[in-house]
Amino acid sequence: APETAVSPRITALAAAVSSGGSGGGQGVAGPAEEQFWDEVAQIGTPLVEPIPDDPDHLAVTFLWRGTPETRGVIAMVNRLMDPMNPSASGMWRVDGTDVWYITYRLRTDHSGSYRMVVLDGDAPDLTPRALQERGVHDPFNPWSIATRWGDTRASVFELPDAPAPAWRPWADEPGIPYGTVTREHVPSTALGADRETWVYVPPSPAAATLVLLDGDMWFGRLGIQAMFDRLIADGTIPPLAVLSPHAVSNPTRMSELGGDEGFARFLTSELLPWARGRFDLPPGLVLLAGESLGGLTALKVGLEASGCFNGVLAQSASTWWKPTAETDSAGCWVAEQYARTTTRDLRVHLRVGVHEWAVLQQHRNLRDTLEAQGFPASYTEYNGGHDYVCWAHGLAEGLTDLLTPEPPGRLRAASSHSGS
Repeated sequence: APETAVSPRITALAAAVSSGGSGGGQGVAGPAEEQFWDEVAQIGTPLVEPIPDDPDHLAVTFLWRGTPETRGVIAMVNRLMDPMNPSASGMWRVDGTDVWYITYRLRTDHSGSYRMVVLDGDAPDLTPRALQERGVHDPFNPWSIATRWGDTRASVFELPDAPAPAWRPWADEPGIPYGTVTREHVPSTALGADRETWVYVPPSPAAATLVLLDGDMWFGRLGIQAMFDRLIADGTIPPLAVLSPHAVSNPTRMSELGGDEGFARFLTSELLPWARGRFDLPPGLVLLAGESLGGLTALKVGLEASGCFNGVLAQSASTWWKPTAETDSAGCWVAEQYARTTTRDLRVHLRVGVHEWAVLQQHRNLRDTLEAQGFPASYTEYNGGHDYVCWAHGLAEGLTDLLTPEPPGRLRAASSHSGS
């Protein structure tokens, strides 16, 4: 569970209200509360305040302005909230006001996304699915990012020492060459139907090819092509062609990403040959990248088809995954596959957030396996969760690493962090 902290601003508000004459009661804002909300409207949320004698952490306060009908608010902060115990992330109300808040002690390099769930019934449904359906963005925060399914958005926060926000400048930048993006239908016998795929062709001849899973998110909702344009324009990466298949739906994604042999055949035997026949793609360097179940897929398919892929970028991989419930594997199944292989030609860039619970230790086990087996690999623990806010920066950093001319030779930590 994340540590909570004391917000000086909330403490001052509570004192002003309790002193008498400054609070109007729930649904009626008094002078102190009105002044507070005026300040919030100007500076935005969450509130970020220093913690005395603790320069490495900040008091980060998430806020919601309730109504007389509000019975509770849950702050769904990515991986700081346990979906199986949502009441632990319930916000408190400043007595005599409509100010709902929760304050966390977070390291100064934390970044992530969050949504709010407002409870206005006597017996609210707190199941994970219901929470996801009811979550809304923070109206006092101007920064938001698309979520995977539906039209909802999540609010974004970045503390002062967080990595450069790769997600925020996803807009056309004047004065640089733009690549082209098309939505193609790739014939597939392995999948039994055509698969819609986003294809990014760089503004100059491609020097490498990336297969990026979850194209409906990266291209369809996040507009990642602008990031590729900038990385190529400033010379951070060479011209890169990108093939990004649609995940279709959550059930399809759950069944295909991971161990589905048909999807693996689609990537290796159908998608890449189709693209080479249709676009001017280079014959050499090919990378495979994914996050969550897509990260697991990148690790598994990249290893099994190492003659097809030169490197994999796996972010927050679903290292809990096993082929079947009966699989005799007491530990991390994908790590066991790397421990058994004789190939060493595959470069691996592995990333995980320090707030990703049991998956964090499984990534450390996989890191140790890669090191013991002599894979050319990089490993990063970032201060965040299971989150596209973090994965966007990780995509840029991971590709930069994998596309450098010289392999790292042995496992190295690109930027390893610990703690909270």
